[in-house]
Amino acid sequence: MRISVIGDGNVGSALARGFEKAGHTVSTVGNDQARIKELAASGEVIVLAVPFGALEQVAATIGNAADGKVVVDVTNALTPDFKLALGHTTSGAEELQKKLPNAKVVKGFNTVFSSAMETGQNTGTQLTAFIAGDDTEAKNTVIELAKGNGLDAVDAGPLANARLLEPMAFLQIQLGFMFGHGPNIGFKLVR
Repeated sequence: MRISVIGDGNVGSALARGFEKAGHTVSTVGNDQARIKELAASGEVIVLAVPFGALEQVAATIGNAADGKVVVDVTNALTPDFKLALGHTTSGAEELQKKLPNAKVVKGFNTVFSSAMETGQNTGTQLTAFIAGDDTEAKNTVIELAKGNGLDAVDAGPLANARLLEPMAFLQIQLGFMFGHGPNIGFKLVR
């Protein structure tokens, strides 16, 4: 699969390495508007691994290039001072879907720290990636990508459930960085 990763920081880089190890063709870009548009047009799957505050600009840049494609929203809906940007009546992913109405937006990977995105593990334990989306085929594509990166991928329901996943990620960030547990923690769904 041809995957375009928009964002070349810790998250985008870790996901790209995992996707490449799984045999996908991956292209990445940082903050280069022309290259973002080019990669959005060429990728079968577009992964948005940018800061939440950049999401609107990136959506405007990729525009119609995302039509009909799977767009994976990895962002955490946080303000610059690390507060939850949206409440429980909408989510960053749902707002992104409004900006890219003809794309198949899927929320995924945001509840996993970058340290586990490449291998799916932290401290030897396989972590869970919760995947939410309204298009079943698109969601299944992202579930398979997560499995390819070694994660236990779980169908977390419709895109509206990003309203739950985004605060869940915020909790993980607080636990890891504000309450001293560090980046080697993660969520595991025990069945």
